[in-house]
Amino acid sequence: MPAIASHSVFLDLTPQAAWTKLRDLSLAPHYVPGLTGCQFHPGPTEGLGASRRVLRKGGQYLDESVMQWQEGTGFVLLLHKGSNGSPFPFREASFSYALQAEGIATRITLQMHYSLRGGRLAEWLLAKAFNKVVQQIAENLKAFYETGRTQNADMAVSTSNINVA
Repeated sequence: MPAIASHSVFLDLTPQAAWTKLRDLSLAPHYVPGLTGCQFHPGPTEGLGASRRVLRKGGQYLDESVMQWQEGTGFVLLLHKGSNGSPFPFREASFSYALQAEGIATRITLQMHYSLRGGRLAEWLLAKAFNKVVQQIAENLKAFYETGRTQNADMAVSTSNINVA
């Protein structure tokens, strides 16, 4: 059974407004720490089968492919590196986003399901760190969705040199 890191935050947005932002898979670098950009793989850019490469500092990257899509409420991304499976230290990993209406506002729950190559001991040792990462992503997402301001200094720096034609 995989380990789970989870965090939930209240969004001061209607469920429809939250879904409009969440379904845009290009927005992750605005709230995920350490990301510097995002590129879509050929094919759909939303829905089942959509796949993106998120770019990280130092030329690192991670591929994320939609493996479940619930229109209006959320999705699950499989984390992998090309066709090589999950990146080290993961044996397998996925990340889910789920919206739930709370009156006229919305709650979002982020979860990372994972198993590590080091087994249960490694999972136990790293659980606190993974929970902290998921919490930070959720809090950054909330701030970005509600204000429109990028919460990721790495992304802001990396895009300042891009020329838009």
